[in-house]
Amino acid sequence: MQLHNTTQYAIRILSYIAKYGTSRLYPAKELSETLNIPYKFLTKIMTELVKSDFVDSIKGREGGYKLARPAQQISIYDILGSFRELEDDTKCVLGIGECDGNNKCALHDQWIEPRDLIRKMYKDTTLDKLEGQDFKM
Repeated sequence: MQLHNTTQYAIRILSYIAKYGTSRLYPAKELSETLNIPYKFLTKIMTELVKSDFVDSIKGREGGYKLARPAQQISIYDILGSFRELEDDTKCVLGIGECDGNNKCALHDQWIEPRDLIRKMYKDTTLDKLEGQDFKM
């Protein structure tokens, strides 16, 4: 299951802010350059993250972004939900539209358990669990 670029970037942005501390503001330009995300795209993502209450936006010369709540209260599952990423995991893994108990594809029964494990991982993984790890961004 591949996440959309917007969601990938959102997770990277939030992980970066959580990893490097919430005691300061992160300007959009810094986030764009450090994470190698096109500036205009980053600002659109930040608007959605503000609307979804993941980050606060402080305007002005010394402004920037900070987490709106503690990192342990933001799960990857929440982020995926705000970008409607989870809607795709009910689609058929073989690309045959919606796949449910009444309209099964050949892999439907085998896919249910791994899909549920992936959902659990997303629910159990919060930004604070990522911030101490040494990972690439």
